[in-house]
Amino acid sequence: MSGAVTPSPEEMLHGPHVYRVVSQLGTDLLTGYCWCGQSHDGIDPVELWQWLIAHPDTHDTRSVDGSAEEVSR
Repeated sequence: MSGAVTPSPEEMLHGPHVYRVVSQLGTDLLTGYCWCGQSHDGIDPVELWQWLIAHPDTHDTRSVDGSAEEVSR
């Protein structure tokens, strides 16, 4: 075993390069959240993931919690 910690299924991941797509209950609307805090709404999941993947590489090097962090691409 390599010692890597695997989060439990009910635990939310945090940090750079974590993207989320959330379904808005009672609608067909999806909201995609980038790790930098920006969001985008859409109905088409493919279009939403394309937006997340193509999201600008000009992110601030600070994570969502405000701590400085090196971002490598």
